[in-house]
Amino acid sequence: MNIVAGALNALGAIGLIIAIIVISGSAYIIHFIPPADAPFILPIINTIMVICLVITIIQAVLPIVGGVFALQRRKWGWALAGSIIAILGMFPLGVASTILVSVAKEEFEPQQVRA
Repeated sequence: MNIVAGALNALGAIGLIIAIIVISGSAYIIHFIPPADAPFILPIINTIMVICLVITIIQAVLPIVGGVFALQRRKWGWALAGSIIAILGMFPLGVASTILVSVAKEEFEPQQVRA
């Protein structure tokens, strides 16, 4: 479920990339903004969208990494972290994956203690 949530967030990231390209490369949005305010508002819109893109990429990568560790039954902490981050992006899938990873803690390889 972590991998599915991460993949869906990756699709959202692709959509944000397309939106950033369309908004920054076209003058269509200028029709909705007064011409005097456009030089000030467009950079703010692009900055907000880039910040959302970075957050979406993080929400895509960490659940995928956690899902891979969950499939391998290694590194329970990473698997749990990935499923918790999946809650932020895809709530139902994230909650279900967090519950399943938490219940399956005993199935993971024991952590080696470093001395």
